[in-house]
Amino acid sequence: MPPQDMSTAASPTGGSAPGDPGTDHLLDALQHQVAVFARRAEQTRLGGVGQVRNSMDRAAYLLLNRLDKEGPMGVKALAAGMGIDSSTVTRQVAPLVDTGLVKRTSHPEDGRAVVLQLSPRGQTRLEEVRTSRRELMSRVTGDWSEEERDTFCALLTRFNASLAARAAAHQQPQEG
Repeated sequence: MPPQDMSTAASPTGGSAPGDPGTDHLLDALQHQVAVFARRAEQTRLGGVGQVRNSMDRAAYLLLNRLDKEGPMGVKALAAGMGIDSSTVTRQVAPLVDTGLVKRTSHPEDGRAVVLQLSPRGQTRLEEVRTSRRELMSRVTGDWSEEERDTFCALLTRFNASLAARAAAHQQPQEG
């Protein structure tokens, strides 16, 4: 029998309105499962398997991943794309530059501006971590169908987008 905190939520009851006992139960189960997920993710750091396990913190992984997917960019663009402030990015990037995973280069159109770029070493390291994390996801969802994986990924992506939109809305100056 699974541990209490890993219980599955009841199926949605259909078109229940907020305040309805069925909806309240489902929302309670959902918030609980999100809290359990956050704890499990932090415990394992979803760091993968083998020697690479837990070898890169979340902030570094997300920064390297964004630079890989979107190419060289300045601190402000990187911060805006990640929904964090520039000072946080500057602080998080410093050790990546110091260890040679990221390099600072001149902007190709404005030589006075500096952009951050994934170094060849950073690319290699990121791919090692991605491979390890991909293996972890394969093991964790090994008994899931491809459709279940697709559905979970789509819903988790949608959930993260909703959280990001909510955070962005709360950062906007409020009109009064």
